Amino acid sequence: MSVIRSVVKGCGSYLPERIMSNDEIAQMVDTSNEWIVARTGILSRHIAADGELTSDLALAAARAALKDANVDPQDIDLIILATSTPDNTFPATAVTIQAGLGITQGAAFDVNAVCAGFVYAMSVADNFLRAGSHSRALVVGAETYSRILDWSDRNTCVLFGDGAGAVVLEAALSDGTIDDPGIHVMRLRSDGRFRDKLYVDGGVSSTQTAGYLRMQGRDVFRHAIVKTTEVMNEALHQIGLDIDDIDWLVPHQANKRILDATATKLGLAPEKTVMTVDTHANTSSASIPLALDVAIKDGRIKPGHLVLLEAMGGGFTWGAGIVRWS
Repeated sequence: MSVIRSVVKGCGSYLPERIMSNDEIAQMVDTSNEWIVARTGILSRHIAADGELTSDLALAAARAALKDANVDPQDIDLIILATSTPDNTFPATAVTIQAGLGITQGAAFDVNAVCAGFVYAMSVADNFLRAGSHSRALVVGAETYSRILDWSDRNTCVLFGDGAGAVVLEAALSDGTIDDPGIHVMRLRSDGRFRDKLYVDGGVSSTQTAGYLRMQGRDVFRHAIVKTTEVMNEALHQIGLDIDDIDWLVPHQANKRILDATATKLGLAPEKTVMTVDTHANTSSASIPLALDVAIKDGRIKPGHLVLLEAMGGGFTWGAGIVRWS
């Protein structure tokens, strides 16, 4: 039976020019390169320049994805931006992307599911495309977390960086088999009981300030491994696959120890995990598309490969998806 699937037509990314090393952070807080690497696997991160906005990063990644897909901006009728660091309270930063690309048709809006934002945005776009209301979507994850970090808190400031990544999705008629290119399953979860484990201590209606990121690291570590493993297994079971069928795991790049522990719990060979946390750090909703772009460009992800995506963020929010690469 023929079905409509959301096929990935192109991928692109952007990282700010400035690179901040662990040694530079060690000059600001009581830490060291050795301490950061041992606990996180992070060597460096990119930091947005003064005046460089989340929309600037997003636009650069979007243009790269459109070029990779060989798609004209005017062929896009849906833009979804995953971000928890928007340019303004409103309007949605997605409309800035829309205007920057010269697009005047379709719809554009933001999704905030923190580090799980890109998985959420992919799922939302997939539902629009499969429903037939839109034909081609630009899904972007972009963050400037350097703007909400407390640079005196060594437990959080060492973890995060800035960046953006994007994919172009296109609705395509497929045969309805596991061999079809495109998104095969997306599963989303959340549990607001854990909101105080990872949050920003400011906001429009509470403090009238942007606030700073706060995190209970041990609890986040434990929940991330359990919850993402569960939802990935649910996704595999839903379409009758086993972990051995997966060619690549592209996870949210939170912490190397989390990624290693998750792969072990899944029973996935370590060499099948795409890991960019060492040079990107945690870029929240941008981390998955950034990692995808790296693995596509270096030739690891090839047409026909089954790619497993997963992420967990503040809220808690978490999710997973399985995509047959085209």
